[in-house]
Amino acid sequence: MFTFEDLARLDITGAQVVLRTVDKDILAKALKGASEPLKNLFLSNMSERAGKILREDMEAMGPLRLRDVEEAQDQIVVLTKNLADKGEVTITDPSSNEELVY
Repeated sequence: MFTFEDLARLDITGAQVVLRTVDKDILAKALKGASEPLKNLFLSNMSERAGKILREDMEAMGPLRLRDVEEAQDQIVVLTKNLADKGEVTITDPSSNEELVY
């Protein structure tokens, strides 16, 4: 089962494709409940200005219901799976010995 935290296995290009595709309000909600490494993956693939705006949006939201955060995370997981099915992103398998060459 693919979860929101599994998005940390996206390569850099994949993270950027997801960022271009996902609604920024949904991303902000989803990242409110994300681990720091996952937040950093997305924020490090944004411009400094866009990252600052996203952080400010997250802070301005205040507390959110867990159900709302999980719903936003699920939407991003579905979006990412669809992108992977189309071959637009690559999700690496940690149990695989395959290496990607760029």
